[in-house]
Amino acid sequence: MGNMKIKAKLKDDTLKCKLQATHEMMTYNAAKEKGVEANFITHIIAKVGDRVVMEVSTSQFLSKNPILKFQAKAAGIKAGDKMEVTWTDKSGKTVTEDKKVK
Repeated sequence: MGNMKIKAKLKDDTLKCKLQATHEMMTYNAAKEKGVEANFITHIIAKVGDRVVMEVSTSQFLSKNPILKFQAKAAGIKAGDKMEVTWTDKSGKTVTEDKKVK
């Protein structure tokens, strides 16, 4: 735990979410200057149950510890359901955390 901060709230028929991933987000240029390998988040997926509510492919151009906000139709989602968020970085590391929908 501690690799992500997740907030998920229902409002009317909308699921409103905000997440912050803790990651260095080392770009190719910064990595070259430091003499290390570039490493940044390349894929993020959020699910409630078996339903994918957000999926995105990202690049090196997100900031360190990126914050994402998104909304989804809440059909079939209720308070207390578990939202699971997974990110994968360029090195292959995968982090998954979950939070109950409020």
